[in-house]
Amino acid sequence: MGTATATGYVLLGGAIAAEVTATSAMKYSEGFTRLWPSLLTVAGYLLSFVLLAQTLKTVSIGTAYAIWSGVGTAAIAVIGLLAFGETLTAAKLAGLALIVAGVVVLNTGGAH
Repeated sequence: MGTATATGYVLLGGAIAAEVTATSAMKYSEGFTRLWPSLLTVAGYLLSFVLLAQTLKTVSIGTAYAIWSGVGTAAIAVIGLLAFGETLTAAKLAGLALIVAGVVVLNTGGAH
C-alpha cells in the first residue's frame, strides 16, 4: 500500500467517524427539532461526504463505499445496542456478520 492509498484509508476512517457521529446525533435531534444535535447531524454528514470524496482519489469506489457503508452500519448497530438499549436478536447478529463478511470479501479482491 503506497502513501496515497494509506492516506485514502485514513480519510476513509475519518469519513466513517463523521458519518457515525452524524447518525448518532440524529437520534438526539428529535426529528430535527433540537438545534445542536441537528447542526451536528448536518455538519457530520457534510464532513463525511467531503472526506469520502477525497478518499475516492486513491481508493476504488467499490471498496471505499463498501467499507464506508458497512463499517458505519455495523458501528451504528453496536452503538444502538450499547447507548440506546436496543436488543440483539439472532437476525441482527446474522445481518452484522453478513455485512462484515461482505466488506472483507470486497476489500480482499472483489471490488478491484
